[in-house]
Amino acid sequence: MTSQATRSIEVLLVEDNPGDVRLTMEAMRESKVLVNLSVAPDGEEALAFLRKQGAYQGAPRPDLILMDLNLPKKDGREVLAEIKFDADLRRIPVVVLTTSRAEEDILRTYNLHANCFITKPVDLDQFITVVAAISDFWFSVVRLPT
Repeated sequence: MTSQATRSIEVLLVEDNPGDVRLTMEAMRESKVLVNLSVAPDGEEALAFLRKQGAYQGAPRPDLILMDLNLPKKDGREVLAEIKFDADLRRIPVVVLTTSRAEEDILRTYNLHANCFITKPVDLDQFITVVAAISDFWFSVVRLPT
């Protein structure tokens, strides 16, 4: 059995904005642990990745999912509901990282059992700081299931 300290952490980023993907990758590189970041550009691909369907048959099981809410093909709220309804996936922590500040979105995502809701900062440096804080918390403080 390996521990978080001795193996890379698998992260699935579900994000359709290439700029946010690039910034997240950059911030994860600064992480204190080795992070293997996979990217799904829409909700349908995210679910295929998680279920190891089609091109994703050999996909690693993520230790953490970072997900935007406003996604093409299948909305992040729908993806979150499917993840948390699925007995094989529900224990994977889901961090919602979105531009939304709407109380309705916050309540709905927590009602769908998101592990946390973070509003993306518009400032680039703050965005990198927030992703680094997510990384530090989830990979250095929290104990994830193996």
